[in-house]
Amino acid sequence: MERSFFARNPSVLIFIGCLALFTLLVTVMSEAFGTGAISTSLTKTLGMTLCLCLIALAMDLVWGYCGILSLGHFAFFALGGYMIGMWLMYARTADVVIAAQANAALPPTPSELNDAIAVQIFGVVGGDSFPWMWAFADSLFAQLALVVLVPGLLALVFGWLAFRSRVTGVYLSILTQAMTLALSLYLFQNDTGLRGNNGLSGLQNLPGVAAPQSVTSVWFLWASAAALALGYLFCAWIMSGKFGNVVRGIRDDEPRVRFLGYSVEGYKLFVFTVSAVIAAIAGALYYPQAGIINPDELAPIASIYLAVWVAIGGRGRLYGAVIGAAVVSLLSTWFTGGRAPDVNLGFYTIQWVDWWTVLLGIGFVLVTLFAPKGLGGLVDYIVRKDAR
Repeated sequence: MERSFFARNPSVLIFIGCLALFTLLVTVMSEAFGTGAISTSLTKTLGMTLCLCLIALAMDLVWGYCGILSLGHFAFFALGGYMIGMWLMYARTADVVIAAQANAALPPTPSELNDAIAVQIFGVVGGDSFPWMWAFADSLFAQLALVVLVPGLLALVFGWLAFRSRVTGVYLSILTQAMTLALSLYLFQNDTGLRGNNGLSGLQNLPGVAAPQSVTSVWFLWASAAALALGYLFCAWIMSGKFGNVVRGIRDDEPRVRFLGYSVEGYKLFVFTVSAVIAAIAGALYYPQAGIINPDELAPIASIYLAVWVAIGGRGRLYGAVIGAAVVSLLSTWFTGGRAPDVNLGFYTIQWVDWWTVLLGIGFVLVTLFAPKGLGGLVDYIVRKDAR
């Protein structure tokens, strides 16, 4: 008798249970709904961390399970943020403009109102009209659809061109990095329609919502936790059956899988595109909590950091990717946020703001050499030891 999905994947229920407990604890300790022990800024940090855990799942899906080391997944993450950011900025600016013109002698026409909104948004880069890509910025439904469609289509086209040419290994990694760098440099230009280096700002202000930031931060925490739970469930589901076995086979011995008659390129393209969509959804939840997005978010170094998170957590283990992203991102916030005390050696003072990347690099090397299964492997060891 075939066992059920949850019987074959006990980590799914354990993970979802731990995530639900974590979310509940943060909620009851938040400033909005609980004791106030957790500040609004920390609630936002935890919500953003859950989004980073979700993109780590996407990275583990494409690298840990399929063997494709993508150094461009933060491009999809940022594109998801840009898509939802366009609606947030448009709607918020529209509210401001409408309120400012409420006492005018003559009410503005729709055309005049649209022009006034465009000047408010693009005046900083010398623009006074909406670019073509903002055609649906006034529609939340359309922009939510674009969160999925734009990064998904980019991944589909890029993957189809790369995989049909049978580009593999380090060459494919370089191509994904080049794609990210090209997109980043393009968005830095003021005439791209996304305000160049200024990016999109004020995204933390939800249009039409009078609730304070303490409340909206908890709402986003709930949404991020729900997205992470669903993403974990989906990734575990597609990797648990025959499809997952074929994908692992591609990672371990691609020529043999092709010899057996499987469409290797089709499997790769599916995993690459799905992981890009998951990354975009994570970005669409992350940047409204961060409040701003600009082309720096697409810098190739961000995707390299993402690979480091997954490697430290243990690739090929969904919970490992989550653990790695959570641990490293929270430590990064602590060290670079000025919370870690400086260490005075007498002849030199270690300031962790400057030394965090060095510490991260040393940690990555140590994990690679002495614990190749990462922090997820440590969890495996503890579970096996308790089972004896």
